[in-house]
Amino acid sequence: MRITLAEDSALLRESLAQLLTAEGHEIVDSVGTATELLAAVRVRPPDLVIADVRMPPDHVDEGIRAALEIRRDQPGIAILVLSQYVERRHAAEFLTGTGGIGYLLKDRVAAIGAFLDAVERVGAGGTAFDPEVVRQLLLHNRADSPLHRLTERERAVLELMAQGLSNAAICQQLFVTRSAVEKHINAIFTKLDLPAGEAHNRRVLAILQHLRAVAVDALPG
Repeated sequence: MRITLAEDSALLRESLAQLLTAEGHEIVDSVGTATELLAAVRVRPPDLVIADVRMPPDHVDEGIRAALEIRRDQPGIAILVLSQYVERRHAAEFLTGTGGIGYLLKDRVAAIGAFLDAVERVGAGGTAFDPEVVRQLLLHNRADSPLHRLTERERAVLELMAQGLSNAAICQQLFVTRSAVEKHINAIFTKLDLPAGEAHNRRVLAILQHLRAVAVDALPG
């Protein structure tokens, strides 16, 4: 996979580059600012961008705003953002795409296996959301959102789906059978109005529709 890294910490940026290269990925560009990221992606579009949420000059939200611009202009590029915290306002807008998106807290990067798994899933067009990101978005649920239709167990299944877990992994996490998980997932699809004839991947659409719905409270106004 061809990857562009955007991280203002030179040490972390180099560590990620070495780790990803060792896994067989190609680092197309490695930059330290959001401005450099946008310029690099225009010249050499990668398969995946890994970007910090906070970058120079103000270290507020430059990285995720650059990620949003890339998704608008070059939607074929997958994006995985890294952050020290959950930036709910921009997370809501960031989730308005289809697949190929992820949001991890930097603490999770230390878990190398989980990080590399997230890189692979997002690069392949899937999703990868840190459990804490999902939890905080869930806390901002509105009573009239699709989430309100789900049972407690269905919400738990959808939360694990949003983290990128397979049906088998969800079985292990919840200590239930595969058929039970499949039943819950089918119920989720129905309650989120995703019919069997949906042209796109219903699993990805369920995750994105759900997270968009529960993130709206983070938007201004």
